[in-house]
Amino acid sequence: MVREIADESQFQEELNSSSTKLLVVDFTATWCGPCQRIAPFYEQMSIKYPKASFIKVDVDKCQETAANQRVSVMPTFYFYRNKVKVDSIQGADPNKLEAKIIKYYDSEESGDQDVGVAGHMDLISFILKSNCEALNESDEHPFVHSLTSAGGYLESDCDEQLIISIAFNQTVKIHSLKIKSPADKGPKKLKLFINQPNTLDFDAASSNQSVQDLELTPEDLEGNPVALRFVKFQSVQNIQIFVQSNQGGTDTTQIDYLQLIGSPIITTNMSDFKRVTGKKGEAH
Repeated sequence: MVREIADESQFQEELNSSSTKLLVVDFTATWCGPCQRIAPFYEQMSIKYPKASFIKVDVDKCQETAANQRVSVMPTFYFYRNKVKVDSIQGADPNKLEAKIIKYYDSEESGDQDVGVAGHMDLISFILKSNCEALNESDEHPFVHSLTSAGGYLESDCDEQLIISIAFNQTVKIHSLKIKSPADKGPKKLKLFINQPNTLDFDAASSNQSVQDLELTPEDLEGNPVALRFVKFQSVQNIQIFVQSNQGGTDTTQIDYLQLIGSPIITTNMSDFKRVTGKKGEAH
């Protein structure tokens, strides 16, 4: 159900308590016709998607919150995870609203499940899949199969090496990674690179200085978090993982599931800095 926020302190309480759970915020006003028209639909969404939190902020009653969040158009819907605004829409479009809710809702691809690292989430919903690739992947078992634990896996093609290039739709911090793989075919030696302008080739990946090198154990391949040098991964737009070798020296490397754990970074969108003009009830 939709909870109405009374003041800024209550809004901050909702942000803090939601943690990695999706929090949807409706910035509304009683004098706003479109706000009133979409209100019943918003209420339906709170029932249809019970694993998300839905709140309503009246911009006249909560002027401090509206100002702090740079809200200038009603209705405006913000979507938060881990106290970070990950998306927004303006206007009373039911289809757009539900599409955004589905994008960040509690599913395997939403990052809402417990990842075993306090204060961080699965970064899957921030991965820009169209800009990702894996060099030397098998046609039958491509990289995208490793982004879900629902079946399928990534396998290398002609030898054990892989270069996995992952791009994000916004800057993130990466705390750790999880890999599930067979004990014999799972990756062993990794080199990690960040913010590369292009995907490295195998010669460059072998010779270039990495941000961090990892040597995984069979226990690491059971899906346990492998901590990175967090200070080195504070502003990541893309990451490339070079798999140099696997555990058993087999012909190919297999990754059943790859999970990156971290947090999005709050970015400033200058379009948010709009001066509210006109009188109450006027379109902005």
